[in-house]
Amino acid sequence: MKAEDARAEGDPRAPWRLFWVAFLIRILYMTLAHTYRVRPLVDHFQFGWEAGRIARSLATGHGYGNPFASSYLGMTGPTAWIPPAYPSLMAVVFQIFGVYTALSAWVLLAINCLLSGFTAMAVWEIGYRCFSRANAVWSGWIWAIYPAALQYAVKWIWEMTLTTFLFTMVLVLALRMRGVGSRGEGARGSQTGAWLLFGLIWGVIALSTSTLLLFLPICGLWILIGTWSRPHALRNAVLAGLVFLACLTPWEIRNYRVFHAFVPIRGNLGVETYLGNGPGSNGIVMVYDHPNMASDQFRLYQQMGELRYAKLRGDLARAYMRSDPAHFVKNTLKRVYFFWAGVPSDASPGTEFFRLLNYGFISVAGVLGLLLAVRHRAPAAGLMAWIFALLPLPYYTVFVQARFRHPFEPLLTIFAVYLFQSATPLRTKTQIA
Repeated sequence: MKAEDARAEGDPRAPWRLFWVAFLIRILYMTLAHTYRVRPLVDHFQFGWEAGRIARSLATGHGYGNPFASSYLGMTGPTAWIPPAYPSLMAVVFQIFGVYTALSAWVLLAINCLLSGFTAMAVWEIGYRCFSRANAVWSGWIWAIYPAALQYAVKWIWEMTLTTFLFTMVLVLALRMRGVGSRGEGARGSQTGAWLLFGLIWGVIALSTSTLLLFLPICGLWILIGTWSRPHALRNAVLAGLVFLACLTPWEIRNYRVFHAFVPIRGNLGVETYLGNGPGSNGIVMVYDHPNMASDQFRLYQQMGELRYAKLRGDLARAYMRSDPAHFVKNTLKRVYFFWAGVPSDASPGTEFFRLLNYGFISVAGVLGLLLAVRHRAPAAGLMAWIFALLPLPYYTVFVQARFRHPFEPLLTIFAVYLFQSATPLRTKTQIA
């Protein structure tokens, strides 16, 4: 069956039962497995880490700051260590349900479960629009029920689930705006509302995980080129840009007033560069030298303030990288491997083997599926290829952790399904959904 014929079967939007199954699996697991009971070690630092500390500072009236503060080490001052979207969400939950309480943890993870359920619907629609209904069914349901797809939603109080949801939704919006997989309805109408939503979602993405912004110009141009004949296309794209800037402007104004310097969304790049590339680095982030673990670095951060401390560590990292470029290249190659094959952990050998096998398998299958889609000139395959080419670059050069791949995993799922379905000579219409 040709992809165009498969996509003509009906509405590309996912059935709501997909969302409810995905959501209920996650919420039940989180509740029954008690993953919301965060261990109160190191003054509850594992409850959201830096985001949790900032949220506590906001909820207790100390402003956006103190990412490493503790009851026995004191405050650390204003911060731009991470963008404000997720810490602000956490602060609202803390104000309603209590700071570092089990109920707050349950609510935050429940929000993750909700967003991950909606991500399953986005996975369905991307698969449907780009390939076929069969791809949508398999991709959507794999995302809904496969344990590896739900781990961050049910265990991690951090921004990965929010970012992944936003990123898949902006891809769905881009496909809708270009008319990929649709039957041409409204093909000549203005898209002012869609462009405004596009700018808004990207603004929230920027305030959640700024590394994804590498893809913004490509995505915007791809839509504009494909919709140039629509009324007011260029004007609408400009309006989207203004909405995007309006989302960022309050944060940038706050940073300038607090630090008396321009801070491009977040201010910790120098520290992260050192932790990934400084003396003693071996491709894995040197967490032992992080301010949240090393008392000497904490005191230095506390005394110097965030921007001066980040500049100091960034300067040290760049000096070392210039003095030993071969070491930097070696570490970069390791990080490329770790990003796609899995970052080593301290799990038991048996657990680690199956974890890395699962992690590497989905990477290999997904990337091969992408290459096959590009070769077959599948709709939007070129656009998706830019995602895989651009977005890992900061992680290759700074440092990498397994969670950084999560925004890619919906697409890896879709392309892996495409790979195996393309290898099947006879496919029948599925009746799963």
